[in-house]
Amino acid sequence: MNKSDLIEAVASQMESSKSEASKALEAVLAAITTGVQKDEKVQITGFGTFAKKTRAARDGINPATKEKIRIAESTTCGFKPAAALKSAM
Repeated sequence: MNKSDLIEAVASQMESSKSEASKALEAVLAAITTGVQKDEKVQITGFGTFAKKTRAARDGINPATKEKIRIAESTTCGFKPAAALKSAM
């Protein structure tokens, strides 16, 4: 399922237009992004938790040259599904 499929599904659930569903989806995604950027967890009960995670610096290998390189510390977003979502799968 891609974003346009998700918008169609939301529009049919809400019995509204695709433009209204798109605005609703964009608002939810913006709120999640803002919450994670503030170094907070965004917990949606019954769905899961989005949280900012830090990956430690580590050694790696350049696959083209086989040269050892140092990969810098980076920040990413993680998602942990809730039990209800896990059981639905």
